[in-house]
This record gives sequence, structure tokens and C-alpha cells, in this order.
Amino acid sequence: MRVFVTGGAGYIGSTLVRLLLNRGYDVVVLDRFFFGTDSLEGVKENVKMIRGDTRWFDPDVLRGSDAVIDLAALSNDPSGELDPEKTLDINYRGRLRVATLAKKLNVKRYVLASSCSVYGFQDGILSEESPVNPLTTYGKANLLAENEILPLADRAFCPTALRLATVYGLSYRMRFDLAINGMVRSLYMTGTIPVMRDGTQWRPFVHVKDAASAFIKVLESSEDEVVSQVFNVGSDEQNVQILQLAKIVAEACGQEARFEWYGSPDRRSYRVSFSKIRNVLRYRTHFEISREAKEIHEALKSGILNPDDRRWITVDWYKHILEDAELARRVSLNGVIL
Repeated sequence: MRVFVTGGAGYIGSTLVRLLLNRGYDVVVLDRFFFGTDSLEGVKENVKMIRGDTRWFDPDVLRGSDAVIDLAALSNDPSGELDPEKTLDINYRGRLRVATLAKKLNVKRYVLASSCSVYGFQDGILSEESPVNPLTTYGKANLLAENEILPLADRAFCPTALRLATVYGLSYRMRFDLAINGMVRSLYMTGTIPVMRDGTQWRPFVHVKDAASAFIKVLESSEDEVVSQVFNVGSDEQNVQILQLAKIVAEACGQEARFEWYGSPDRRSYRVSFSKIRNVLRYRTHFEISREAKEIHEALKSGILNPDDRRWITVDWYKHILEDAELARRVSLNGVIL
């Protein structure tokens, strides 16, 4: 089975590609490689790598694929607000183009990487049937993509949307602009953890390997179980308030819990139910926050991770690309098969 992965060199993608290869899948990666190709070191020889953009890649590269996993996006809320129109262009229109082309070229399955950010700010425990309330461009783009891609389903085309909880954990393309990862980095570098006021806001979390496994679970489930379906991805016990999360991280890293408050009270707060994916697809998570926060801390202490590498903070790296004309020229090349 050939799986076409957009954003395959990214935070989730670089982990997912390895899991797919380990399970015997034939993998094609389409990526802009804004962050380089180091994240696929050691598996490049087993992957067809295409430098391209979801908005204008040559459709022919999709031919022969059995499934598409669509991860390519401007990631998270701060990145999405750098240029809201471009975020909509990539995260909504680009993904709709990928799904539409996949259907046209007889690709049987399509899995969209959406986000629990579509819930915005709400009380109670939210299921896939709950009202949505996206408050950011990133959240709105995800919801627009869901709303236009899932109705493309027919007997020959099976689309599914996965609403991921906030992802954390070590990856081959590390990110320190995610809540848990960023807390660990700040604790290591300054001895304090930044906490956005007022700390009572809720977030669901999922480890990067558990997130990647959810895409494989969809591929390996029957079409009847997943066609046109939305699944929240995470675990009920990893719904955590932000101040409590900071305390968990500090304890896991063996340091005193010292906090640095910043910003205005967060407009985003949501607790999510993950019973549907657990009951329908028999999906389970295997990683927990405390142990994995400690693992990131140990990687920083040992020098495996460089906390000063600008590539690991997405917004900083995008700004760096925009400021560096030569780098911008190199990463903007399209359609080059590596």
C-alpha cells in the first residue's frame, strides 16, 4: 500500500513516516522542507521525497497512491496569525486541493490532520458532536477544511478528519513552541515556566507517537468505521489545566515549580472527550506527560537537543526565512525530486 504524506518532514510527519515504514508501507513525502531534511535522516533511502507545495504541486505525483495523510500546514495559532490569508490559503484551500485531486486520481483514502482548536472556548466535556467555536485563523482554517473535504465521500473515496489534541514529546523535527515542550525548554534554560494568565484554562494533550499512530489506525480500519467521520485524538486523562500542567512538568524535571505569568487571560479553553475513537477504532494512547517531559529535559541536559536552534520554534524560523533572502529563495523551490 502506497501512502502519500504531505508535511512528512515535520513534527508529526517525521515520526509517522517511520511508523509507516516499520509496518511495511510504501511512503511518498511531499514537503516544502522549510526546516531541512535532517528529520528524515536514516530513512531517506526508503522514501520518495518531493519538494513541493500543496497549493501547486504537479497532480501526477499522486498517481498510484492508495491513501493520503494530509499534515502540511502552517502550524499552531501564533504561526497562523503571521499572515491570516496565507494560513487560509495553505491550511484550508491547499488541503481541499489535495483531497479533490486525490479523489480525481482514484486515491481511496484521505486523512485530514485537524485540531481540537476548533472548539475554542467552551465549558463542559466536548465530543465530536459538540458545537464548534474556532477563535483563531488556525482553528477556522481547520474547520473550513473539514466542512468541505468530508462531503467529498462516495463509494470510491473515504475521507476522515482527526482533531488532534495539543501534541508534545520528542520528535525528529523538534518543536519548542508547543505547551509542554516549551515549558520544559524554559525550565531548563531559565529555571522558570511561562504560564499564560490565568492558568485555569483547559487543554487536551497527546504524545507525538500516539498522534502518529492514530493516522495508521484510521488507514487500517474498515471504511464503514471511518468514512466522513471526525475523531478527537488524545486521552481523557490528559485534559489538564495549564497551571497544573506547569506543576507536573516541574516535578517531572526534578525542579522547583517557579512560574512567570504573561499575557492576558487566554481566550481558548476546552476539555475534550476521546471516547469515540476509543470505542469505534479501539485506539489507545501509550505515553504520559510526566515521563515524556522528563525525557525532553534529559535530551536538553545531554546535548541531544539544542535549545537555541531557531528551527525548533516555528514562528521564529518563519521570520528568519523572511529576513534571509537567500534562505527564502532556497526553501521556495518547488517540484524538485530529491
